[in-house]
Amino acid sequence: MRVDVLGLQAFVAIAERGSFRAAASHLNLSQTALSHRIRKLEEMLGTPLFLRTTRQVSLTAAGTTLLPRARRIFEDLGSALDEVRIDLQEGDEQVSVGCLPTVAVHCMPSVIAAFARRRPGVGVRVHDNSASEIAGKVQSGEVEFGVTIVAANRWDLELKPVVKEPFVLVSHRDMPLAQAASLTWAQLQGEPLVRISAETGNRILIDDALGARRESLTWRYEVQRVVTAVSLVRSGIGYAIVPQLALDAVEAGGLVAVPLRSPTVTRTLGIVTRKTVPLRPVARDLLSLLSQALKRSITPRRDE
Repeated sequence: MRVDVLGLQAFVAIAERGSFRAAASHLNLSQTALSHRIRKLEEMLGTPLFLRTTRQVSLTAAGTTLLPRARRIFEDLGSALDEVRIDLQEGDEQVSVGCLPTVAVHCMPSVIAAFARRRPGVGVRVHDNSASEIAGKVQSGEVEFGVTIVAANRWDLELKPVVKEPFVLVSHRDMPLAQAASLTWAQLQGEPLVRISAETGNRILIDDALGARRESLTWRYEVQRVVTAVSLVRSGIGYAIVPQLALDAVEAGGLVAVPLRSPTVTRTLGIVTRKTVPLRPVARDLLSLLSQALKRSITPRRDE
């Protein structure tokens, strides 16, 4: 049965005011329109709700039963609408975004500072997670958008590429390969390398780009995170192949990044959002600043 909200509204107004005329005035309706609403509601219920005389209107037994329930419906509806308003007001005071840890460390400090100047009083919640975790948080609505690796997309998410980030060889300044202007992958044969876990998007990209030749390299160590790989390089035990932004995720003193070629391996960073849910204005502002920061960050370089 469809709920006749307008009919219930008319019923409660008449019951509380004791007359059709007073109720019609309260609802800004003609008495004819009000009577039509009550007639439809009574026909739907199959029973009269009012006893009408020339002087007064009183409730039937069915009307007496319905009145407290109808009042409760409108009280619950009013509470629900108030909760939505409060959620929207609180939502305007904070934006949640998901991004890769390397992006979070390199870009977010300056982006949040610029956002604070543009939107004073609006907070930012950063979820620095893996690519798969970011997609899940966007899909669930926990974050409004995410900065992640462009790969196979879910049907209900939209992913727009922003910039290509090269993978580089990270070396301690005192190690032999640190002096090279660039290196081919063939020149890495026999060198001790730190490998990222196969569960990460970065590892998948490298394995796909190298194909069978990856087995000719000496992967002596394996870690779960890019930051850990860079930290191992600092100890001088080997080299690591990581995204360019990874050096900004740690204190880069004593480390250098050497470009790699033959092949050049890159990862495409992009913005992921839900297809059917438009971003709020505050989220669009943060997204614009973050996209600009990404484009500025990925430039050919060699750390001095």
